[in-house]
Amino acid sequence: MAFTEHEKQRAFGFHLMLDCYQCSPEHLDDIDACYRFLDELVEIVGANKQTQPYVFRTPNDFAGKEGLSGWVPLVESGISLHTLTVSNFISLDVYSCKEFSIEYIKGFTRQFFQPAEIEERFLLRGLKYY
Repeated sequence: MAFTEHEKQRAFGFHLMLDCYQCSPEHLDDIDACYRFLDELVEIVGANKQTQPYVFRTPNDFAGKEGLSGWVPLVESGISLHTLTVSNFISLDVYSCKEFSIEYIKGFTRQFFQPAEIEERFLLRGLKYY
């Protein structure tokens, strides 16, 4: 969905959600790789980290949900990543009060995880904030 400049100026934040299907399994279960992805994505977004990314392995007692979850807190909001190794799926959320390039984020995600398909949603947040 395309938003007008007026709508973008009224928005408190910008929220991109990517669901990536049939990803290459190479990085889906690799804590260091997902850490690197989040760390580099901060640069692509043009944001400022409050601290380093955190990446955790999902406990084994959640059958079918095996994978990693990661988050990097930003001064401008945050980025989260969830991988499901069983289904070669990732879910990515980029939320920032600073506008960013959706195409750069999608391009980097495609290059890194090599999904066969990306489902995209983009929202303007806090339209009544100002």
